[in-house]
Amino acid sequence: MDLLETLVVARTGDIGGFAVRRALPSVKRRMVGPFVFLDQMGPAEFIIGHGLDVRPHPHIGLATVTYLFEGEILHRDSLGTVQPIQPGAVNWMTAGRGISHSERTAPELRARGFNLFGIQSWVALPAHAEEADPAFVHHPVDDLPVIEGEGKRVRVIAGAMYGAASPVATLTETFYADAALDAGASIPLPADQEERAVYVVQGRIDIAGDRFEPGQLLVFRPGDAITVTALEPARLMLLGGAAMDGPRHIWWNFVSSSKDRIEQAKADWKAGRFGAVPDDAEFIPLPER
Repeated sequence: MDLLETLVVARTGDIGGFAVRRALPSVKRRMVGPFVFLDQMGPAEFIIGHGLDVRPHPHIGLATVTYLFEGEILHRDSLGTVQPIQPGAVNWMTAGRGISHSERTAPELRARGFNLFGIQSWVALPAHAEEADPAFVHHPVDDLPVIEGEGKRVRVIAGAMYGAASPVATLTETFYADAALDAGASIPLPADQEERAVYVVQGRIDIAGDRFEPGQLLVFRPGDAITVTALEPARLMLLGGAAMDGPRHIWWNFVSSSKDRIEQAKADWKAGRFGAVPDDAEFIPLPER
């Protein structure tokens, strides 16, 4: 398709005991705007007594963005934050010079069983902010604007789209939205953004006569008019923004414009120099490679 710059088929992996689909980074595309990482978590069903257990681990140079369609995750971090995240809300954790956090299932939810389904993305920080103080912001579902009509419902997670603006603060030009479409409904992709992509979460879609399936990330050329039509009930993530101020290196949970800074982060985690997560004594060791 002439409008399409890159097509990425998400690869399947495992995190915290359940399957994920990873669309970014890939060999075909390292980032879209500030987005350097995009994982689809689930949908997964946890039986009674089981749950998500991502032990404390570190980050630098990025912001993690957790967004759920179904279920709940309990976030704890080295700032002392304890925050459940629920569908439609946003946890935006800025790692900056360094933070550690865990993502688990609360005991009361684990005791009755539950479903979990959502997206976790990483947003790279501009070079001047990579060593900023770590921070955490939670936006409840009612904070985020929703545009409805003509068979579509769009929640604007970050940036401004379709005449609505999210209250989520970003450090670079960013747009991010959750779009649910009825069969036959259409939605245009903003044409004024430098880098743009659609991730197909559920349902099949049509763009200019070509069909695309769940688990595909579609990256488009700038400036072209793009309209997405749902061939059946569909859910999409619309994402992108301004191109980053240079390439980013990614190793494990570390993102930086400097390879030396990543080496320092490795040494800091191994030596216990990151802050601990209160009430969560476990941790993920530094990978061997």
